[in-house]
Amino acid sequence: MASELGAKRLGILQELVPRATHIALLVNRTNPVSAESIIKDVERAASAAARHVEVFEASTSREIEMAFAALVQKRAEALVVGADPFFIDRRVQLATLATRHLLPTIYWLRAFVEVGGLVSYGASDFVRYREVGIYTGRILKGEKPADMPVVQATKFELVINLPTARAIGIVVPQSLLAQADEVIE
Repeated sequence: MASELGAKRLGILQELVPRATHIALLVNRTNPVSAESIIKDVERAASAAARHVEVFEASTSREIEMAFAALVQKRAEALVVGADPFFIDRRVQLATLATRHLLPTIYWLRAFVEVGGLVSYGASDFVRYREVGIYTGRILKGEKPADMPVVQATKFELVINLPTARAIGIVVPQSLLAQADEVIE
C-alpha cells in the first residue's frame, strides 16, 4: 500500500515547494517489485502535475551517498524516498544527507521524521501495530492465517519536522500544518 501513496506524497511536496519541477525519487532496485510499483506510481502522479521525476537507485550506504551526489549535481529540487525496508535502517543517513543538501524530502514512515527528516505521510504506526495484535490474538485462538483476510491501512498520518524545515529554509504553509497529525517543534 505504501507504494500506492506516491501521488499524495508528491502533492505534499508540491505544497512545501510549489516551484519545484525536478523531483528525485530514490528506490532500492534490489527489491524490484516494490521499486517498479513506486516508480510507476510517482511518475504517473508527476506527469499529471507537470513535474519531472528522475529515478536514483541505492541498495547500500555507499550507493545512497553516490545517489545524493548525483541528484544534487542534477539539481533535484525535492526528493521522494521510496518505501523499502532497506531505507528504514538507513533513515539517519538519509535524513542527514537531505538536510545537509537543503533538499525537501518526504518519507513514508514517521521514524524518518523523528530522526530529523522533513515530512512523512504513511500508514499510522499505532493502527498497524494494533492490527498485528488483533491478528495475533485471532491466530492464538485457533484461526488459520490462510483463512484470514488481508487488512490494508485505513488511517494515514502526516508528520512534519519544523526544525528541519527551518534548517533547509522551508516555510511550511499553514494549510499543511493544519492537516498534520503531528508537528515536531
